[in-house]
Amino acid sequence: MSQQDDPLGGFDTRAVRAGQHRTNEQEQSEALFLSSSFTFRNAAEAAARFSGEEDGNIYSRFTNPTVRTFEERLAALEGGATCVATASGMSAILATCMSLLRSGDHVVCARQVFGTTVSLFGKILPRFGVQSSFVSLTDYEGWQQAITPRTRMLFLETPSNPLTDVADIRYLADLAHARDCLLVVDNCFCTPALQRPLALGADLVIHSATKYLDGQGRCVGGAVVGPQDLVGEEVFGFLRTAGPTMSAFNAWVFIKGLETLRLRMRAHCENAMEVALWLSEQPRVTRVHYPGLPDHPHHALARRQQDGYGGIVSFEVAGGREAAWGVIDATSLVSITANLGDAKTTITHPATTTHGRITEEERARAGVGEGLIRLSVGLEDPVDIQRDLARALAEGANHRGV
Repeated sequence: MSQQDDPLGGFDTRAVRAGQHRTNEQEQSEALFLSSSFTFRNAAEAAARFSGEEDGNIYSRFTNPTVRTFEERLAALEGGATCVATASGMSAILATCMSLLRSGDHVVCARQVFGTTVSLFGKILPRFGVQSSFVSLTDYEGWQQAITPRTRMLFLETPSNPLTDVADIRYLADLAHARDCLLVVDNCFCTPALQRPLALGADLVIHSATKYLDGQGRCVGGAVVGPQDLVGEEVFGFLRTAGPTMSAFNAWVFIKGLETLRLRMRAHCENAMEVALWLSEQPRVTRVHYPGLPDHPHHALARRQQDGYGGIVSFEVAGGREAAWGVIDATSLVSITANLGDAKTTITHPATTTHGRITEEERARAGVGEGLIRLSVGLEDPVDIQRDLARALAEGANHRGV
């Protein structure tokens, strides 16, 4: 459907309008339904709702109008038929795996994913008979070789956390479909404002709504977007029974976040580029990881596949953990927290936070060294972010004797 034919028009219009169903009160802002259950006109209607013969609200574990508004809006932005909202980003991944995988199945997962995702695929799912192999995100021959007759799913983040490596989604989608597998893409770093994996051939998109979809670090939530048969039936069926449910209040916060998503992502991209360029000129910084930089190994692919380079900048300092901690501890404006996608700039040491629960060998394979620092560039004046980092690089390195 073209933008001209779409009654909701373009991306920004959908971000503000999609999924809203006004009540008889004719509210302008989306209604917040803080109700655990919903009533029926009679017993027959209750029976029809529970059996699925009739659509309608039943119980907020799996039917809530506010959550449904968020789901419909995010699906409209990602270009998917259906969205299922979940309690967190990790529960979105879990719901996808538990609903679409069976004992004996095999997953190929990129090494460069969030540390907890590595633990889920490497430690939790094997208890249920699902085995995983890990390959380098951009080692396409490695992806081909890792697929077996039992492989059901390929899973990746792009750009990756925390090194911002970029994978060719269309290539991996073609590979997955040629081998009768599903391609699942975590779109947390880009959001649909910058990248739409479904349009590039992916089968499912995962979100941690906690990050940029919220945009202000207020609530925890997740989402799965894709076709009706996979998401609307299988993933929804798991949610209905197992209950990793998004609260109505959190959904309402995410709805409001979506209204300003593209505006915020543009600002994050602009600020991140300024900070990345500045970091690349600092003598105490040995390497900067940001797809917007021309010397990034996947710059050309990111320019072709994305509508912007995102707000995550990672950089390395000499001296390992001691030097990295020194820089982090010497910041004053930047917030020391492992969350990202906030209006406030955040900084963390991935090797001891987001990737601290995986083995040292796994971290080394993923390129997460002790001198690596991840920066989620916020919406402050970039000059102020640079000033804080300049002081931190000078004071922190000196304090640690670098």
